[in-house]
Amino acid sequence: MLDLLVTGALLADGTGAPLRPADVGVRDGRLVLLPPSDPAGAGRPPADDRARVVLDGGGCVVAPGFIDVHTHSDAASLLGPEFAELAAAPVRMGVTTEICGNCGSSLFPALPERVAEMARSSRTSFGGRVPIFRDFAGFAAAHAGTPRANHLASLAGHGTLRAGVVGYADRAASPYELEVMCGLLDEALAAGAAGLSTGLIYTPGTYGGTDEVVALAEVAARYGRPYVTHLRDEMARVEEALEEAAEIARRSGAALHVSHHKTAGRHAWGRTERTLARIAQLRADGMDVTCDVYPYTAGSTSLAAMFPPWANDGGVPALLARLREAGQRDGMRRAIDEGVPGWENTVGNGGWDRISIASAAGHPELEGRTIDSLGGDPLDAAAELLLAGNGEVTIISHSMREDDVRRVLAAEFTMIGSDGVPKPGRPHPRIAGTFPRVLGRYVREEGLLSLEAAVHRMTGMAAARFGLADRGVVRDGAHADLVLFDPGRIADAATYAEPLLPPDGLTAVVVAGQVVVSCGEPTGARPGRIVAP
Repeated sequence: MLDLLVTGALLADGTGAPLRPADVGVRDGRLVLLPPSDPAGAGRPPADDRARVVLDGGGCVVAPGFIDVHTHSDAASLLGPEFAELAAAPVRMGVTTEICGNCGSSLFPALPERVAEMARSSRTSFGGRVPIFRDFAGFAAAHAGTPRANHLASLAGHGTLRAGVVGYADRAASPYELEVMCGLLDEALAAGAAGLSTGLIYTPGTYGGTDEVVALAEVAARYGRPYVTHLRDEMARVEEALEEAAEIARRSGAALHVSHHKTAGRHAWGRTERTLARIAQLRADGMDVTCDVYPYTAGSTSLAAMFPPWANDGGVPALLARLREAGQRDGMRRAIDEGVPGWENTVGNGGWDRISIASAAGHPELEGRTIDSLGGDPLDAAAELLLAGNGEVTIISHSMREDDVRRVLAAEFTMIGSDGVPKPGRPHPRIAGTFPRVLGRYVREEGLLSLEAAVHRMTGMAAARFGLADRGVVRDGAHADLVLFDPGRIADAATYAEPLLPPDGLTAVVVAGQVVVSCGEPTGARPGRIVAP
Protein backbone atom coordinates (compact mmCIF):
# COMPACT_ATOMS: atom_id res chain seq x y z
CA MET A 1 0.00 0.00 0.00
CA LEU A 2 1.11 3.55 -0.76
CA ASP A 3 1.61 6.07 2.02
CA LEU A 4 -0.06 8.86 0.02
CA LEU A 5 -1.75 9.17 -3.36
CA VAL A 6 -2.78 12.18 -5.44
CA THR A 7 -5.53 11.21 -7.88
CA GLY A 8 -7.21 12.89 -10.82
CA ALA A 9 -4.77 15.79 -11.25
CA LEU A 10 -2.89 17.00 -14.29
CA LEU A 11 0.86 16.53 -13.88
CA ALA A 12 3.41 19.27 -14.46
CA ASP A 13 6.46 17.08 -13.96
CA GLY A 14 9.08 19.83 -13.61
CA THR A 15 10.80 19.20 -16.93
CA GLY A 16 8.70 21.62 -18.96
CA ALA A 17 6.86 18.76 -20.69
CA PRO A 18 3.17 19.30 -21.51
CA LEU A 19 0.61 18.69 -18.79
CA ARG A 20 -0.77 15.16 -18.71
CA PRO A 21 -3.11 13.21 -16.46
CA ALA A 22 -1.40 10.98 -13.91
CA ASP A 23 -1.78 9.69 -10.39
CA VAL A 24 1.21 10.35 -8.14
CA GLY A 25 1.93 8.08 -5.20
CA VAL A 26 4.38 8.11 -2.31
CA ARG A 27 6.07 5.14 -0.71
CA ASP A 28 8.82 5.47 1.91
CA GLY A 29 9.46 9.11 1.02
CA ARG A 30 9.86 8.49 -2.72
CA LEU A 31 7.50 9.05 -5.63
CA VAL A 32 5.66 6.35 -7.56
CA LEU A 33 4.20 7.53 -10.86
CA LEU A 34 0.97 5.72 -11.80
CA PRO A 35 -1.39 5.73 -14.77
CA PRO A 36 -4.31 8.13 -14.34
CA SER A 37 -7.21 6.59 -12.45
CA ASP A 38 -9.65 8.87 -14.26
CA PRO A 39 -8.40 10.51 -17.49
CA ALA A 40 -11.43 12.81 -17.38
CA GLY A 41 -9.91 14.46 -14.34
CA ALA A 42 -12.71 13.83 -11.85
CA GLY A 43 -10.46 11.79 -9.56
CA ARG A 44 -11.25 8.74 -7.47
CA PRO A 45 -13.10 8.89 -4.18
CA PRO A 46 -11.17 9.65 -1.01
CA ALA A 47 -11.71 6.04 0.09
CA ASP A 48 -9.32 4.81 -2.64
CA ASP A 49 -7.80 1.71 -1.05
CA ARG A 50 -4.44 2.03 -2.78
CA ALA A 51 -3.09 4.43 -0.15
CA ARG A 52 -3.35 5.40 3.50
CA VAL A 53 -3.86 9.08 2.59
CA VAL A 54 -5.61 10.14 -0.62
CA LEU A 55 -5.71 13.67 -2.00
CA ASP A 56 -8.38 14.35 -4.61
CA GLY A 57 -6.64 16.35 -7.32
CA GLY A 58 -9.62 16.84 -9.60
CA GLY A 59 -9.33 20.19 -11.38
CA CYS A 60 -5.82 20.72 -9.99
CA VAL A 61 -2.22 20.51 -11.15
CA VAL A 62 0.26 18.39 -9.20
CA ALA A 63 3.87 19.51 -9.52
CA PRO A 64 7.19 19.02 -7.78
CA GLY A 65 7.48 21.13 -4.66
CA PHE A 66 8.75 24.59 -5.51
CA ILE A 67 12.45 25.30 -4.92
CA ASP A 68 13.09 28.88 -3.82
CA VAL A 69 16.60 29.56 -5.08
CA HIS A 70 17.07 32.78 -3.11
CA THR A 71 15.99 33.15 0.51
CA HIS A 72 17.35 34.51 3.77
CA SER A 73 15.67 31.88 5.94
CA ASP A 74 18.96 30.68 7.43
CA ALA A 75 17.78 31.25 11.01
CA ALA A 76 14.00 31.65 10.89
CA SER A 77 13.21 28.23 12.33
CA LEU A 78 15.88 28.64 15.05
CA LEU A 79 14.50 31.87 16.50
CA GLY A 80 11.55 30.62 18.54
CA PRO A 81 7.74 30.89 18.47
CA GLU A 82 7.65 34.60 17.61
CA PHE A 83 9.11 33.71 14.20
CA ALA A 84 6.76 30.77 13.55
CA GLU A 85 4.46 32.63 11.15
CA LEU A 86 7.42 34.01 9.22
CA ALA A 87 9.05 30.57 9.00
CA ALA A 88 5.76 29.06 7.76
CA ALA A 89 5.15 31.63 5.00
CA PRO A 90 7.34 29.99 2.32
CA VAL A 91 5.90 26.49 2.69
CA ARG A 92 2.36 27.91 2.66
CA MET A 93 3.05 29.14 -0.88
CA GLY A 94 4.32 25.74 -2.02
CA VAL A 95 8.05 26.01 -1.33
CA THR A 96 9.38 22.62 -0.23
CA THR A 97 13.09 23.54 -0.45
CA GLU A 98 14.69 26.89 0.33
CA ILE A 99 18.24 27.84 -0.64
CA CYS A 100 19.67 30.25 1.91
CA GLY A 101 23.13 31.71 2.55
CA ASN A 102 22.57 34.24 -0.21
CA CYS A 103 24.01 37.73 -0.77
CA GLY A 104 27.26 36.75 0.92
CA SER A 105 25.58 36.16 4.28
CA SER A 106 25.39 32.67 5.79
CA LEU A 107 25.52 31.30 9.34
CA PHE A 108 28.90 29.62 8.71
CA PRO A 109 31.92 29.31 8.50
CA ALA A 110 34.23 31.31 10.75
CA LEU A 111 37.36 31.03 12.82
CA PRO A 112 36.54 30.31 16.49
CA GLU A 113 37.93 33.60 17.70
CA ARG A 114 35.62 35.57 15.39
CA VAL A 115 32.35 33.79 16.24
CA ALA A 116 31.33 35.90 19.26
CA GLU A 117 31.79 39.22 17.42
CA MET A 118 29.82 37.92 14.43
CA ALA A 119 26.99 36.64 16.64
CA ARG A 120 26.60 40.12 18.13
CA SER A 121 25.97 41.47 14.63
CA SER A 122 23.66 38.66 13.56
CA ARG A 123 20.46 40.44 14.60
CA THR A 124 20.76 43.00 11.82
CA SER A 125 20.97 40.27 9.17
CA PHE A 126 18.63 37.63 10.54
CA GLY A 127 16.17 39.51 12.76
CA GLY A 128 17.19 37.84 16.01
CA ARG A 129 20.21 36.79 18.02
CA VAL A 130 21.42 33.59 16.42
CA PRO A 131 24.67 31.70 16.69
CA ILE A 132 27.30 31.84 14.00
CA PHE A 133 28.65 28.36 13.41
CA ARG A 134 32.26 27.45 12.91
CA ASP A 135 31.33 25.04 10.13
CA PHE A 136 28.55 23.53 8.05
CA ALA A 137 28.25 20.59 10.45
CA GLY A 138 27.31 22.90 13.31
CA PHE A 139 24.74 24.66 11.12
CA ALA A 140 23.20 21.33 10.07
CA ALA A 141 23.15 20.00 13.63
CA ALA A 142 21.31 23.07 14.92
CA HIS A 143 18.60 22.63 12.30
CA ALA A 144 18.39 18.91 12.94
CA GLY A 145 17.57 19.74 16.54
CA THR A 146 14.81 22.17 15.53
CA PRO A 147 12.36 20.41 13.19
CA ARG A 148 11.08 22.43 10.22
CA ALA A 149 8.27 22.01 7.70
CA ASN A 150 10.37 22.26 4.53
CA HIS A 151 13.92 21.50 3.46
CA LEU A 152 16.84 23.93 3.60
CA ALA A 153 20.07 24.07 1.59
CA SER A 154 22.72 26.70 2.19
CA LEU A 155 25.39 28.49 0.24
CA ALA A 156 28.55 29.67 2.00
CA GLY A 157 28.65 33.46 2.11
CA HIS A 158 31.70 35.47 1.11
CA GLY A 159 30.76 38.22 3.56
CA THR A 160 30.58 35.66 6.35
CA LEU A 161 33.94 34.20 5.33
CA ARG A 162 35.44 37.67 5.33
CA ALA A 163 33.96 38.59 8.72
CA GLY A 164 35.01 35.18 10.02
CA VAL A 165 38.66 35.66 9.05
CA VAL A 166 39.41 39.34 8.32
CA GLY A 167 36.67 41.00 10.34
CA TYR A 168 34.67 44.05 9.27
CA ALA A 169 37.54 46.33 8.25
CA ASP A 170 37.67 48.12 4.91
CA ARG A 171 40.91 46.63 3.63
CA ALA A 172 42.21 43.90 1.38
CA ALA A 173 42.64 40.43 2.81
CA SER A 174 46.27 39.43 3.25
CA PRO A 175 47.51 36.41 1.26
CA TYR A 176 47.42 34.35 4.45
CA GLU A 177 43.86 35.48 5.29
CA LEU A 178 42.70 34.64 1.79
CA GLU A 179 44.28 31.21 2.10
CA VAL A 180 42.39 30.65 5.35
CA MET A 181 39.14 31.82 3.75
CA CYS A 182 39.65 29.38 0.88
CA GLY A 183 40.34 26.59 3.36
CA LEU A 184 37.15 27.27 5.31
CA LEU A 185 35.17 27.38 2.08
CA ASP A 186 36.71 24.11 0.93
CA GLU A 187 35.64 22.44 4.19
CA ALA A 188 32.12 23.86 3.90
CA LEU A 189 31.67 22.67 0.34
CA ALA A 190 33.01 19.22 1.19
CA ALA A 191 30.50 19.01 4.05
CA GLY A 192 27.49 20.00 1.94
CA ALA A 193 27.33 23.74 1.20
CA ALA A 194 25.61 24.28 -2.13
CA GLY A 195 27.96 26.93 -3.52
CA LEU A 196 29.57 30.31 -2.88
CA SER A 197 27.55 33.51 -2.62
CA THR A 198 28.58 37.15 -2.61
CA GLY A 199 26.78 40.34 -1.66
CA LEU A 200 29.12 42.91 -3.09
CA ILE A 201 27.16 45.93 -1.84
CA TYR A 202 27.15 44.74 1.78
CA THR A 203 29.69 45.10 4.57
CA PRO A 204 32.15 43.40 4.69
CA GLY A 205 31.79 41.72 1.29
CA THR A 206 31.96 45.03 -0.53
CA TYR A 207 35.55 45.43 0.70
CA GLY A 208 36.67 42.35 -1.23
CA GLY A 209 38.08 42.91 -4.71
CA THR A 210 37.62 40.87 -7.86
CA ASP A 211 40.81 38.83 -7.37
CA GLU A 212 39.70 37.78 -3.88
CA VAL A 213 36.36 36.53 -5.18
CA VAL A 214 38.05 34.72 -8.08
CA ALA A 215 40.21 32.78 -5.62
CA LEU A 216 37.16 31.69 -3.65
CA ALA A 217 35.13 30.88 -6.76
CA GLU A 218 37.95 28.60 -7.89
CA VAL A 219 37.28 26.51 -4.78
CA ALA A 220 33.59 26.30 -5.66
CA ALA A 221 34.48 25.31 -9.22
CA ARG A 222 36.52 22.34 -7.97
CA TYR A 223 33.34 20.98 -6.40
CA GLY A 224 31.18 21.78 -9.41
CA ARG A 225 29.22 24.30 -7.30
CA PRO A 226 28.04 27.67 -8.62
CA TYR A 227 29.20 31.18 -7.89
CA VAL A 228 26.00 33.01 -6.86
CA THR A 229 26.22 36.79 -6.75
CA HIS A 230 24.34 39.84 -5.66
CA LEU A 231 26.15 42.10 -8.12
CA ARG A 232 28.33 44.95 -6.92
CA ASP A 233 25.84 47.35 -8.46
CA GLU A 234 22.28 46.77 -9.68
CA MET A 235 21.72 50.42 -10.51
CA ALA A 236 23.66 52.89 -12.66
CA ARG A 237 26.69 50.57 -13.01
CA VAL A 238 24.79 47.31 -13.42
CA GLU A 239 26.41 46.47 -16.76
CA GLU A 240 29.90 46.99 -15.34
CA ALA A 241 28.98 44.83 -12.34
CA LEU A 242 27.69 42.08 -14.63
CA GLU A 243 31.01 42.13 -16.48
CA GLU A 244 32.85 41.71 -13.17
CA ALA A 245 30.68 38.66 -12.40
CA ALA A 246 31.40 37.21 -15.83
CA GLU A 247 35.12 37.80 -15.33
CA ILE A 248 35.00 35.96 -12.00
CA ALA A 249 33.22 33.02 -13.62
CA ARG A 250 35.59 32.97 -16.59
CA ARG A 251 38.76 33.11 -14.52
CA SER A 252 37.59 30.70 -11.83
CA GLY A 253 35.78 28.19 -14.03
CA ALA A 254 32.70 28.31 -11.79
CA ALA A 255 29.17 28.39 -13.13
CA LEU A 256 27.61 31.83 -12.61
CA HIS A 257 24.21 32.57 -11.13
CA VAL A 258 23.08 36.21 -10.84
CA SER A 259 20.81 36.77 -7.86
CA HIS A 260 17.51 38.70 -8.12
CA HIS A 261 18.51 40.25 -11.43
CA LYS A 262 17.23 43.78 -11.77
CA THR A 263 18.09 47.19 -13.16
CA ALA A 264 16.99 49.45 -10.33
CA GLY A 265 16.89 53.22 -9.93
CA ARG A 266 15.96 55.78 -12.52
CA HIS A 267 19.42 55.74 -14.14
CA ALA A 268 19.13 52.01 -14.88
CA TRP A 269 15.49 51.61 -15.89
CA GLY A 270 15.21 49.80 -19.21
CA ARG A 271 18.72 48.37 -19.12
CA THR A 272 17.45 44.80 -18.82
CA GLU A 273 17.31 44.95 -22.63
CA ARG A 274 21.10 45.09 -22.56
CA THR A 275 21.89 42.96 -19.50
CA LEU A 276 19.71 40.08 -20.66
CA ALA A 277 21.20 40.26 -24.15
CA ARG A 278 24.66 40.13 -22.57
CA ILE A 279 23.76 37.06 -20.50
CA ALA A 280 22.35 35.41 -23.60
CA GLN A 281 25.60 36.14 -25.45
CA LEU A 282 27.70 34.73 -22.60
CA ARG A 283 25.61 31.57 -22.74
CA ALA A 284 25.99 31.35 -26.51
CA ASP A 285 29.75 31.67 -26.03
CA GLY A 286 29.74 28.67 -23.69
CA MET A 287 29.50 30.19 -20.22
CA ASP A 288 27.18 28.43 -17.77
CA VAL A 289 25.21 31.42 -16.50
CA THR A 290 21.67 31.79 -15.14
CA CYS A 291 19.77 34.21 -12.94
CA ASP A 292 16.72 34.46 -10.71
CA VAL A 293 14.04 37.10 -10.18
CA TYR A 294 11.17 37.97 -7.88
CA PRO A 295 7.94 39.29 -9.45
CA TYR A 296 7.78 42.69 -7.75
CA THR A 297 9.02 46.19 -8.50
CA ALA A 298 10.28 46.79 -4.95
CA GLY A 299 13.26 45.28 -3.19
CA SER A 300 14.09 44.96 0.49
CA THR A 301 17.30 45.20 2.48
CA SER A 302 18.81 46.79 5.58
CA LEU A 303 18.65 50.53 6.13
CA ALA A 304 22.39 50.45 6.84
CA ALA A 305 22.99 49.58 3.18
CA MET A 306 21.66 53.02 2.24
CA PHE A 307 24.83 54.58 3.72
CA PRO A 308 28.21 54.72 1.93
CA PRO A 309 30.69 51.84 2.40
CA TRP A 310 33.10 53.89 4.50
CA ALA A 311 30.32 54.57 7.00
CA ASN A 312 30.03 50.81 7.60
CA ASP A 313 33.77 50.24 7.97
CA GLY A 314 34.14 48.22 11.17
CA GLY A 315 30.60 46.82 11.16
CA VAL A 316 27.40 47.90 12.88
CA PRO A 317 28.98 49.27 16.09
CA ALA A 318 31.28 51.52 14.06
CA LEU A 319 28.38 52.73 11.90
CA LEU A 320 26.34 53.61 14.97
CA ALA A 321 29.28 55.50 16.49
CA ARG A 322 29.65 57.56 13.31
CA LEU A 323 25.91 58.28 13.20
CA ARG A 324 26.18 59.94 16.61
CA GLU A 325 28.51 62.60 15.17
CA ALA A 326 27.04 65.52 13.22
CA GLY A 327 30.17 65.89 11.09
CA GLN A 328 30.06 62.25 10.07
CA ARG A 329 26.40 62.59 9.11
CA ASP A 330 27.27 65.58 6.95
CA GLY A 331 29.87 63.46 5.15
CA MET A 332 27.31 60.73 4.56
CA ARG A 333 24.82 63.27 3.26
CA ARG A 334 27.40 64.56 0.78
CA ALA A 335 28.27 61.01 -0.30
CA ILE A 336 24.63 60.33 -1.12
CA ASP A 337 24.25 63.65 -2.96
CA GLU A 338 27.50 63.40 -4.91
CA GLY A 339 28.08 59.64 -5.09
CA VAL A 340 31.11 57.55 -4.21
CA PRO A 341 33.13 55.74 -6.90
CA GLY A 342 32.20 52.07 -6.98
CA TRP A 343 29.21 52.42 -4.64
CA GLU A 344 25.63 51.47 -5.48
CA ASN A 345 23.92 54.60 -4.19
CA THR A 346 20.29 53.52 -3.71
CA VAL A 347 19.04 56.80 -2.27
CA GLY A 348 20.95 58.87 -4.80
CA ASN A 349 19.43 56.81 -7.60
CA GLY A 350 15.90 57.03 -6.23
CA GLY A 351 15.27 59.20 -3.20
CA TRP A 352 14.22 58.80 0.44
CA ASP A 353 10.59 59.00 -0.67
CA ARG A 354 10.99 55.55 -2.27
CA ILE A 355 12.35 53.97 0.94
CA SER A 356 9.70 52.67 3.36
CA ILE A 357 10.21 51.03 6.74
CA ALA A 358 9.54 47.29 6.92
CA SER A 359 10.71 46.79 10.50
CA ALA A 360 12.35 49.08 13.03
CA ALA A 361 13.27 47.76 16.44
CA GLY A 362 11.58 49.91 19.07
CA HIS A 363 9.38 51.77 16.58
CA PRO A 364 6.71 49.41 15.18
CA GLU A 365 4.38 52.40 14.72
CA LEU A 366 6.60 53.61 11.86
CA GLU A 367 6.25 50.45 9.75
CA GLY A 368 4.95 51.25 6.29
CA ARG A 369 6.01 54.90 6.36
CA THR A 370 8.60 56.37 4.01
CA ILE A 371 11.79 57.86 5.43
CA ASP A 372 11.02 61.31 4.02
CA SER A 373 7.61 61.31 5.75
CA LEU A 374 9.17 61.15 9.22
CA GLY A 375 9.91 64.88 9.24
CA GLY A 376 13.12 66.89 9.20
CA ASP A 377 16.15 65.93 7.21
CA PRO A 378 15.62 62.35 5.97
CA LEU A 379 19.22 61.27 6.58
CA ASP A 380 18.92 62.44 10.18
CA ALA A 381 15.64 60.53 10.48
CA ALA A 382 17.28 57.39 9.10
CA ALA A 383 20.24 57.82 11.44
CA GLU A 384 18.00 58.18 14.49
CA LEU A 385 16.07 55.05 13.49
CA LEU A 386 19.27 53.04 13.28
CA LEU A 387 20.50 54.36 16.61
CA ALA A 388 17.18 53.66 18.33
CA GLY A 389 17.09 50.12 16.94
CA ASN A 390 20.78 49.29 17.42
CA GLY A 391 21.05 48.95 13.64
CA GLU A 392 18.05 46.64 13.28
CA VAL A 393 16.04 48.41 10.60
CA THR A 394 14.81 46.77 7.40
CA ILE A 395 13.47 48.79 4.49
CA ILE A 396 11.54 48.30 1.27
CA SER A 397 12.90 50.16 -1.75
CA HIS A 398 10.48 50.94 -4.59
CA SER A 399 13.16 51.14 -7.23
CA MET A 400 12.22 49.05 -10.28
CA ARG A 401 9.98 49.23 -13.30
CA GLU A 402 7.44 46.62 -14.37
CA ASP A 403 8.74 46.25 -17.93
CA ASP A 404 12.17 45.30 -16.58
CA VAL A 405 10.68 42.72 -14.22
CA ARG A 406 8.68 41.20 -17.07
CA ARG A 407 11.73 40.94 -19.33
CA VAL A 408 13.73 39.08 -16.71
CA LEU A 409 10.81 36.76 -15.94
CA ALA A 410 10.44 35.92 -19.61
CA ALA A 411 14.12 35.07 -20.20
CA GLU A 412 14.68 31.35 -20.73
CA PHE A 413 17.58 31.25 -18.25
CA THR A 414 15.64 32.76 -15.33
CA MET A 415 14.54 30.90 -12.19
CA ILE A 416 12.27 32.14 -9.42
CA GLY A 417 13.59 33.29 -6.04
CA SER A 418 11.62 35.18 -3.42
CA ASP A 419 14.54 36.92 -1.69
CA GLY A 420 12.29 36.54 1.34
CA VAL A 421 13.60 38.25 4.48
CA PRO A 422 11.85 36.68 7.49
CA LYS A 423 12.00 39.58 9.93
CA PRO A 424 9.21 40.86 12.19
CA GLY A 425 7.15 43.88 11.23
CA ARG A 426 5.93 44.31 7.68
CA PRO A 427 8.34 42.29 5.57
CA HIS A 428 8.19 42.42 1.80
CA PRO A 429 5.16 40.37 0.62
CA ARG A 430 7.43 38.30 -1.62
CA ILE A 431 8.06 36.04 1.39
CA ALA A 432 4.46 34.79 1.13
CA GLY A 433 3.42 35.56 -2.44
CA THR A 434 6.22 35.06 -4.97
CA PHE A 435 5.38 31.68 -6.48
CA PRO A 436 1.57 32.05 -6.57
CA ARG A 437 2.04 35.54 -8.02
CA VAL A 438 4.03 34.16 -10.94
CA LEU A 439 1.46 31.42 -11.59
CA GLY A 440 -1.55 33.68 -11.18
CA ARG A 441 -0.56 37.03 -12.63
CA TYR A 442 2.15 36.23 -15.14
CA VAL A 443 1.00 32.78 -16.29
CA ARG A 444 -2.80 32.73 -16.11
CA GLU A 445 -3.66 36.43 -16.45
CA GLU A 446 -0.92 37.76 -18.72
CA GLY A 447 0.34 34.68 -20.55
CA LEU A 448 3.94 35.79 -20.19
CA LEU A 449 4.95 32.16 -19.51
CA SER A 450 3.25 28.85 -20.03
CA LEU A 451 2.33 26.99 -16.87
CA GLU A 452 4.73 24.18 -17.76
CA ALA A 453 7.61 26.61 -18.32
CA ALA A 454 6.91 28.45 -15.07
CA VAL A 455 6.82 25.24 -13.06
CA HIS A 456 10.09 24.14 -14.70
CA ARG A 457 11.74 27.42 -13.61
CA MET A 458 10.48 26.79 -10.06
CA THR A 459 11.49 23.13 -9.84
CA GLY A 460 13.61 21.07 -12.23
CA MET A 461 15.70 23.97 -13.49
CA ALA A 462 16.40 25.13 -9.93
CA ALA A 463 17.31 21.64 -8.72
CA ALA A 464 19.72 21.17 -11.61
CA ARG A 465 21.45 24.51 -11.00
CA PHE A 466 22.12 23.68 -7.33
CA GLY A 467 22.84 19.98 -7.74
CA LEU A 468 19.84 18.74 -5.77
CA ALA A 469 19.57 15.22 -7.12
CA ASP A 470 16.11 13.64 -7.45
CA ARG A 471 14.37 16.89 -6.54
CA GLY A 472 12.41 19.26 -8.73
CA VAL A 473 10.90 16.48 -10.86
CA VAL A 474 8.02 14.04 -10.59
CA ARG A 475 9.28 10.64 -11.64
CA ASP A 476 9.65 7.22 -10.10
CA GLY A 477 12.11 7.28 -7.22
CA ALA A 478 12.34 11.06 -6.85
CA HIS A 479 12.02 12.65 -3.42
CA ALA A 480 8.38 13.00 -2.43
CA ASP A 481 8.04 16.79 -2.38
CA LEU A 482 4.85 17.94 -4.13
CA VAL A 483 2.50 20.89 -4.48
CA LEU A 484 -1.15 20.63 -5.55
CA PHE A 485 -2.83 23.80 -6.83
CA ASP A 486 -5.85 24.99 -8.81
CA PRO A 487 -4.46 26.70 -11.94
CA GLY A 488 -7.67 28.69 -12.32
CA ARG A 489 -7.49 30.16 -8.81
CA ILE A 490 -3.84 30.24 -7.74
CA ALA A 491 -2.91 33.81 -6.81
CA ASP A 492 -0.96 35.76 -4.23
CA ALA A 493 -2.87 37.53 -1.48
CA ALA A 494 0.04 39.08 0.42
CA THR A 495 0.33 42.87 0.24
CA TYR A 496 2.72 45.48 1.59
CA ALA A 497 0.16 46.27 4.29
CA GLU A 498 -0.55 42.59 5.09
CA PRO A 499 2.55 40.75 3.89
CA LEU A 500 1.92 37.30 5.39
CA LEU A 501 -1.50 36.55 3.93
CA PRO A 502 -1.43 33.03 2.42
CA PRO A 503 -2.18 32.55 -1.27
CA ASP A 504 -5.45 31.44 -2.83
CA GLY A 505 -5.87 28.22 -4.79
CA LEU A 506 -3.16 26.15 -3.14
CA THR A 507 -4.67 22.82 -2.11
CA ALA A 508 -1.81 20.90 -0.48
CA VAL A 509 1.95 20.82 0.03
CA VAL A 510 3.79 17.55 0.60
CA VAL A 511 7.33 17.38 2.02
CA ALA A 512 9.16 14.06 2.29
CA GLY A 513 5.86 12.28 1.73
CA GLN A 514 3.99 14.09 4.51
CA VAL A 515 1.23 16.66 4.06
CA VAL A 516 2.55 19.86 5.63
CA VAL A 517 -0.08 22.25 4.25
CA SER A 518 -3.73 21.33 3.67
CA CYS A 519 -6.22 23.84 2.24
CA GLY A 520 -3.79 26.64 2.95
CA GLU A 521 -3.17 25.79 6.59
CA PRO A 522 -0.06 24.14 8.11
CA THR A 523 -0.73 20.68 9.48
CA GLY A 524 2.02 20.80 12.08
CA ALA A 525 4.10 18.11 10.34
CA ARG A 526 7.81 18.95 10.29
CA PRO A 527 9.65 16.48 8.07
CA GLY A 528 12.04 19.04 6.55
CA ARG A 529 15.79 18.63 6.81
CA ILE A 530 19.07 20.07 5.61
CA VAL A 531 19.73 18.91 2.04
CA ALA A 532 22.96 19.09 0.10
CA PRO A 533 24.25 18.46 -3.43
